[in-house]
Amino acid sequence: MENVQAYIESGILELYVLGDISPEERLQVEEMAANHSEVKAEIGEIELSMEAFAETHAVETSELVKTKILNSLLVNLGDDKTFTKPRKHNSEEVFEDEVDNVIALPARRSNFYKYAFAACLTLLLISVYGIVNLYSKLQESSTQLTAMQLDKQKIANQVNVMDDELDIYRDTSYKVLKLKGVAKSPQSAMTLAWSPVTKKVVLDMHSVKLPAHDKQHQYQLWALVGGKPVDMGVFDLNTDTASVKQMKSIAMADAFAVTLEPAGGSAGPTLDQMVVMGGTK
Repeated sequence: MENVQAYIESGILELYVLGDISPEERLQVEEMAANHSEVKAEIGEIELSMEAFAETHAVETSELVKTKILNSLLVNLGDDKTFTKPRKHNSEEVFEDEVDNVIALPARRSNFYKYAFAACLTLLLISVYGIVNLYSKLQESSTQLTAMQLDKQKIANQVNVMDDELDIYRDTSYKVLKLKGVAKSPQSAMTLAWSPVTKKVVLDMHSVKLPAHDKQHQYQLWALVGGKPVDMGVFDLNTDTASVKQMKSIAMADAFAVTLEPAGGSAGPTLDQMVVMGGTK
């Protein structure tokens, strides 16, 4: 019985009538009212007291006060306890007793929504920051992946080139020919490998020692067959950076020579621009 009286005096029943308690507390009050007639009777008395209080203090407020209340609700200022002192507004005077009789609205619920909105906004900003940060990291990872793929392709190309070089040494049908500089360019030299069986001709670009040339010219390889020159393709000291370069195929050749020609090559060799030459026997 003492516990019931202490519960009644705790003030929770007044909050229950005002509707200012949590759903869990509401269920607890209703359970207590169902089990204890004293609690139920106290709730009834509180309701009657509040109705009487509201009727006693009810006043017909002016339009100015009503407008102020509505504006206060719209801007979430439910925690205002009083309004401004009496003043005239549009030729209508607001009296002191009229303002004092306005019952302040509970601020707790309004404050709750303001804090909830602020919390939601904070979470939204944090989420946006997280998404932007994640997107940046994904972009960085994508760039790194692209770079790795390019490196992988470059390594694969280098491996293929090395395999081609090894094939030259493994295949006994290849002849390694050293072309030497002519009178015009005695310091020039280069090495090529030629297989009469597979008809392949491969230049060793690391061994090339030829005079530098401008962008308007390229070196052109020729095969001499029965005294006649046969075009074997062009190569460029500035852009051909691979260790080996495969040229056009040929089955028969008495010798090979290199001349400097206009970019793209010529139909016939410019003999006074010959830099190296070497026989096949």
